[in-house]
Amino acid sequence: MERITRRHFLSKSGKAISGTALSGMALSAVNPARALGANERVNIALIGCGGRGRLVTQGLLECGAEISYVCDLHEERLETAAQKVANQQGRRPKAVKEMRQVFDSKDVDGVLIGLPDHWHAPATILACQAGKDVYVEKPHSHNIWESRKMTEAARKYKRIVQVGVQNRSAPYNFAACDYVKSGKLGDIRLVKVYNLKPGGPLHLGDAGTPPSGFSWDAWLGAAPERPYHQNIFKKGWHFFWDFSGGDMANDGIHQLDLAMMLMGNPGMPRTTSCTAGRLQYKGDDAEVPDVQVASFGFDDFIMTFEQTGYPRYMRKTTGTIRRKDEFPYWTQNATRIELYGSEELMIVGRHGGGWITMTSGGEVVEKMYGRPADIEHEQNFLDCIKSRKVPNADVEIIHPSLSLVHMGNIAHRVGNQSLRFDPKTERFIDNAEANKLVKRNYRKQYEVSEQV
Repeated sequence: MERITRRHFLSKSGKAISGTALSGMALSAVNPARALGANERVNIALIGCGGRGRLVTQGLLECGAEISYVCDLHEERLETAAQKVANQQGRRPKAVKEMRQVFDSKDVDGVLIGLPDHWHAPATILACQAGKDVYVEKPHSHNIWESRKMTEAARKYKRIVQVGVQNRSAPYNFAACDYVKSGKLGDIRLVKVYNLKPGGPLHLGDAGTPPSGFSWDAWLGAAPERPYHQNIFKKGWHFFWDFSGGDMANDGIHQLDLAMMLMGNPGMPRTTSCTAGRLQYKGDDAEVPDVQVASFGFDDFIMTFEQTGYPRYMRKTTGTIRRKDEFPYWTQNATRIELYGSEELMIVGRHGGGWITMTSGGEVVEKMYGRPADIEHEQNFLDCIKSRKVPNADVEIIHPSLSLVHMGNIAHRVGNQSLRFDPKTERFIDNAEANKLVKRNYRKQYEVSEQV
C-alpha cells in the first residue's frame, strides 16, 4: 500500500457507494493496528488540541476510550491537552508535534481530528491510508472535491469515518424523522434553515510573532502562503476563504445536515443561488459574509438557508433549555429548522432544542423535548470501530449536506449568481468560474491528488 505523507498527499478516484446503499453495511478492517475484542478499550489519538478537540476527547474518555496520543504544532496547547488527559484517565498520553508519528503507531486504533477546517480532509485521508478509523470535526472538508476524496479513501481502506454532526445520534431527532415519515405533515415542499446569530466585526490587529518551535508553514498546509498572524491562528481563520467557509460551514452545517436527515437524505440539489455580503461590518478584516441567504432546488422541494452575524437579540438554544424539558422561544431561536408540510408545520431545534408540530392558530399537535447527543455520537464512533458497522454520521452520508455549504458559498463568491448543478459529475453546468471553486489550488508539497 502506498501511503501519503504530511508533505505529499495521494488519492485515487473510484466508484462511490450511494448513501442509501450504506444501510446495514459493515466495513471489515484492512491492516488495522490491532484486532479489537468486544470489551477492549479503543486507543484514540487527538490531532489538534484546541478547545473543541479537547472537549470531544473528554467525551470519548467518558465513553471508555483510552487516549494514547495527543498531537499539535503548538507546544503550549499540546502540553495543556496532555495534562488534561492525564488528569482524567490517570495515564499521560504521548505528546507529539508530527501527525505521522500518530499514524505510524500500532498503539492507535482511531484518531480524533480537531484541526482547523482546511486540514480536516488531508488528515482524514492520511489516517485512512494508515489503517486508522477517524472522528473528524465538522465541516469535514474545505471543498466539494475533498469531501468526495474522503469518501473514496474511507471506502477503499474500509475505515470508519464519523463526522462530528452529533444531531445524527440524538433520539429526539430519530423521533422527528419517524414523524415526518408517518406522513402527518403532509407534502413538504419548503424547508427553511436558520443560522441567525449575533456577532461582531473582525479586526486582526497586531500580527505578533510565532511561538517558539511552531511551524506556521505546516499550519497553513494546502492554503496559500501568507505571513504569520496570531489572530488568524487563534480563531480568525474562520473568516477567510483559504481556511474556512464562514459561519455557514462552522455552525450552519449542523442545521443543514439535520434538515437533510429529516428529509430522508435526498442527495444533491440541482440548483443553488445565493445573495450575501459583508453588510453590517463593512471595512473590517473578514472575507466571509455577515448576511447570507441561499436556496437549493431539489426534485420535489426547495430548501432555504438564512444567516446573519449581527442581531444581538438572536440566540442559539441555551444550555439550560438543552438540559431541561423546555422549548426555545422559536421566533428568536437562531438555529431552528422549519418544515412546511401541507397539513402541519414542524419546527426543530438542534443540539437538544426538541421539536413541535402545529396547525392553524398556533395549535400544537405533537411535541418532544430534546437533549444534546454528544456522548451518544462519540459512543457510536467507538462502537463502530469494534463492530465495523457504518456510523450514524458516515462521511458519505454527510457529503451532500456539506456540499450545500460549499455550493451556497460558491454561488456567492462568483457574484451572487444562480447556478445549475449536475449531481452525477458534482460539477456546475456551463459555469467555469464556479467549477474552479469545486476544488482548491493546493500549495506545492501539500497536494491532495486523484490517487488514494
